[in-house]
Amino acid sequence: MSFTPTVLVGPSGVGKGTVLASLCARFPNVWLSVSVTTRHPRPGEMNGQHYYFVSEEEFDNLVESDGLLEWARYQSARYGTPRAEIEQKVAEGRAVIMEVETQGALQIMARLDKVRTIFLMPPSLAELESRLRGRGTESDESIKLRLQIAKHEMSLMDEFDHIIVNSEVAVAVDELVNLIGLSTGEQLD
Repeated sequence: MSFTPTVLVGPSGVGKGTVLASLCARFPNVWLSVSVTTRHPRPGEMNGQHYYFVSEEEFDNLVESDGLLEWARYQSARYGTPRAEIEQKVAEGRAVIMEVETQGALQIMARLDKVRTIFLMPPSLAELESRLRGRGTESDESIKLRLQIAKHEMSLMDEFDHIIVNSEVAVAVDELVNLIGLSTGEQLD
């Protein structure tokens, strides 16, 4: 079976990681791209599993060598999607999901002929703020900036093929399963 690569976008704190973890628990053959970033790891994050943590110089080399399918600056760090891994997994017939920021998604849409784009929305800005505060990893200033960025990102949601409101994780996962075209035959029993 052949799958169209999927890009999942949404504001910081909307629950992209939670939705994707639940999806992958049900469908272990889904492959999530691992982004490179110049930011420092958060507690519990592992290099190569959550992100590839690289220096500014290493990131520059990837950009110059066309080694990234997309890249963007978000706050003070840069993030990108390694091109070779995506191409390899698509060629293998795997369901590929790229979790990227809005800027990166727009680059992918311009560079790939065939890609499915999904915007994951919070139920409200108040709920998004609550989720960000619940992390316990952000300063008030950082949360205010993330909410400002989220408002801008949400103004672009009509650029994407589909919108899923993440009010309840299980429902959002079911919608994602349907959009990707995963079948119960691929599901973990």
